[in-house]
Amino acid sequence: MSDAAQPLVVGIRFSKVGKIYHFEATHLPTIQVGDHVVVETTRGWQLGEVVLMVPDPQMPEGGWRAVERIATPRDLLQRQSWKDKEPEVVETCKQRAAELKLTQIKVVAAEYSFDGTRLTILFGADTDDKVELKSLRQDMQRIYTPAVVELRQIGPRDVAKLLCGMGACGLETRCCCKFLMDFSSISIRMAKEQNISLTPTEITGMCGRLRCCLCYEYAQYAEARAGLPKRNKRVLTPHGEGKVVDVSPLAGKVMVLLLDGVVRTYDKSEIKLLDESKQEVRPENAE
Repeated sequence: MSDAAQPLVVGIRFSKVGKIYHFEATHLPTIQVGDHVVVETTRGWQLGEVVLMVPDPQMPEGGWRAVERIATPRDLLQRQSWKDKEPEVVETCKQRAAELKLTQIKVVAAEYSFDGTRLTILFGADTDDKVELKSLRQDMQRIYTPAVVELRQIGPRDVAKLLCGMGACGLETRCCCKFLMDFSSISIRMAKEQNISLTPTEITGMCGRLRCCLCYEYAQYAEARAGLPKRNKRVLTPHGEGKVVDVSPLAGKVMVLLLDGVVRTYDKSEIKLLDESKQEVRPENAE
C-alpha cells in the first residue's frame, strides 16, 4: 500500500489511565497528539484525547470507527458540565441502594456520555451470586430521565483503579491508577518463581487479588532460573558432590549442601548437574 493510500489512524484514550482505542481520522489531516476529539463508541458519543499516531495500522475485522470531529471549546465545556454531575449520581445511587438493602454491592462511579444521553453507573459486588438490581435501575432511570441509565458491574481490580489511593506496598498512588492500562493474568507461580513469601499480606493488593506487580519481573526470573538446577538436584562442585538447597536466579548463584554437611555457594559455571544414575556428568542447564 502506498503512503498516499495509507489511512490516518490515531489512538484515543477516554480516561487518564485507560485503554487506548484506534480510530480513523483520514478526513482530519491536521489532527495531532493532544487534540480532544468527539467519537461515537458502543457506549454512545464520547470525548477523548489523541495520545498517539498509529504508524503502521493493521485494519481490524470490520474496519475502524471514524473520528467525528476535533472538539471545540463548547464541546469541552459540555463534557465538563456532565462530569460535574457524576458525583451526585454516585451519592444518590448509594443512598437508594442502602434503602433497598443492597449491601452486596458498592457503587463506585458514574459516567455520562459526552452528550448526556447515556448514564452508566459502575459498581462492584462482594458476592459471585447475581444481585437483583431491577428496582435500583428503575429508580435511577426515573430520577435521571431522559438519559438512558445502565448499571454495570466491574471487577475488584477495576474498583481499586477507580477509587485509587495508596498501594498495599506503601506507594502513595496505586500502580493500577497511575500507569497500568490493562490487567495482566497473575498466578501464585509468579510469586514462587521470585521467592516471594506466600503470606496473603505480602502478595495481595488493596483489591483483594494478587498484586499486579508480581508479573513485573517474572519473565526475568523465569529466564534466569532456566539456566540453574532445581532444588534437590544432585550436582558436582569443586568440593565434591552435593544437593541443591536453594538458588539466587538474578545473581546466578547456587547453594549446595555438600556430603560433609556444609552449605556452600557457587556460581552456576562452577557446578555440573549429575544424572540420576551418576554414570555421567551433564551441563547444568541440560534436561
